[in-house]
Amino acid sequence: MNKELEKYYEERFSMMASEGWKHLIEDAQIMKENYSNIASINTAEELHFRKGQLDILDWLTSLKTISEATFEELQE
Repeated sequence: MNKELEKYYEERFSMMASEGWKHLIEDAQIMKENYSNIASINTAEELHFRKGQLDILDWLTSLKTISEATFEELQE
């Protein structure tokens, strides 16, 4: 792995170790739970918008796990 990519991951992991990151993920998980209830959705447009919101929240809440797995693969 080149030094620039290694630095990228080191900085990402440093950010993810912070208290601010932990609070952000806690908030995102609460939002994800709230947005998972689709009973109040009345139109297809609202459903598609909600799906987009959930996709982004899924990405954000899984970013640490995905980053760790990718970093390990790059080290091999």
